[in-house]
Amino acid sequence: MTVAFERVAELQQLTSALVGGPPAAAAAAAVPATVAGQGATFASALAGAQTSPVAGASGATVPFGAEIDAAAARHGIDPALLRALVRQESGFDPAARSPAGATGLTQLMPGTAAELGVDPTDPVQALEGGARYLKMQLDRFGGDERLGLAAYNAGPGAVTRFGGVPPYAETQRYVEKVLGYAAADRAAGPSVAAGPAPPPSSPSIAPVGGALPYSTT
Repeated sequence: MTVAFERVAELQQLTSALVGGPPAAAAAAAVPATVAGQGATFASALAGAQTSPVAGASGATVPFGAEIDAAAARHGIDPALLRALVRQESGFDPAARSPAGATGLTQLMPGTAAELGVDPTDPVQALEGGARYLKMQLDRFGGDERLGLAAYNAGPGAVTRFGGVPPYAETQRYVEKVLGYAAADRAAGPSVAAGPAPPPSSPSIAPVGGALPYSTT
């Protein structure tokens, strides 16, 4: 049994080195010299060595946060709104692609990306194009975030035609989700912790894929 506990000590030392745990000497000291009256087993001691807590990363920030803030500043957009849009459109995944062909962080269609002069597969350019397009819609509708987002999603023609957010369930959900994310972001303050970013829902992507080519109409 002594040999078994010596082996446990070796395993604890190895585990400590891998996960940044206590020094080898302390780990070895944690193994009892004898097992008389303690009911200890090799299996239980090994389990203890394998379940040492591992320190996790803290203070994570929004992916591409600096680039989003820079794009928002260049175009005079609230960065919280642009962060929320990116979260809904792509889940902060620069490789995101919709079935309709919208690509990148801001889910630009190829034709719209070409009109804006950006490469949507490049994160910085995708943010530049998305911020510029969102600014166009906000300006078109008097700075109204609800209408600007609806235009980004369903096209400015639809917003004009219906005199407000179009009666499309997917566009209405899109607008509410983005505004909700933005409100939570603003409430959290300047440093926003990045929780798990949900993948964009199909309804939010599909309308954008159909609307963006009409950005200049």
